[in-house]
Amino acid sequence: MAGNQFTTHSGLFDLSGKYALVTGGTRGIGMMIARGLLQAGARVVVSSRKADACAEAEHLLSGFGDIRAIPADLSRYDECRRLADLVEAGSERLDILVNNAGAMWREPLETFPAEAWDAVIDLNLKSPFWLIQALLPALRRAGTAEDPARIINIGSIAAIHVAEAPNYSYASSKAALHQLTRVLARELGPQHVTVNAIAPGVFPSQMMSATIEAIGDTIAAKTPLRRLGRDDDMAGVAVFLAGRAGSYLTGTIVPVDGGTATTASGT
Repeated sequence: MAGNQFTTHSGLFDLSGKYALVTGGTRGIGMMIARGLLQAGARVVVSSRKADACAEAEHLLSGFGDIRAIPADLSRYDECRRLADLVEAGSERLDILVNNAGAMWREPLETFPAEAWDAVIDLNLKSPFWLIQALLPALRRAGTAEDPARIINIGSIAAIHVAEAPNYSYASSKAALHQLTRVLARELGPQHVTVNAIAPGVFPSQMMSATIEAIGDTIAAKTPLRRLGRDDDMAGVAVFLAGRAGSYLTGTIVPVDGGTATTASGT
């Protein structure tokens, strides 16, 4: 039976001919994922709010494959629609959408400001929803029963366990994104689109640089695998979810944190 044919090992992770968008793909986790998709053969568009960051990322990633960088402020609905239009101009099909752009705000409870909710929720939760809305026709055109289109949302282990940092709006937005992932997985599965989320632990990035500098060794020591995340750890799980190997997964939240959130005893 055709459904029981075995895919070769290389074919399980081959993204040749695929077209992908990675938001926030000019640094940190987004760039790790973009590089992994490029190395697996995909044609990739990355976005960032800053034009200079886009130009630098395009230069850095050009050695790995076909890359294009588009500046866009994804905290705004009109900018999400503009980015979607530009992505679709490159192809009527979109095989992989990675919603990675995000913001964090740390401040004590007593002084946590109202704008810390709007800024974080707009980018971490509303933006992925707006982009999925805008790009759903292109995702539907790409997906088939055997090879669905993929949506990969970047959540956080802060939405699985309670972190020590006072990141109220960040943790709440990521928990909401995890649930949105499940809701959309149920709705879009019959339309040949899978929806999964990656929940990263601590990886080297601009967002986490101060934390790593201050307590990186302590965090690593408390992790079952006794280290922080590396570039290949993030690239690998993204390629898995985007490729044939991950085609029967949907509605999953994958913690990539060395076991921290899933083995923690208390908070």
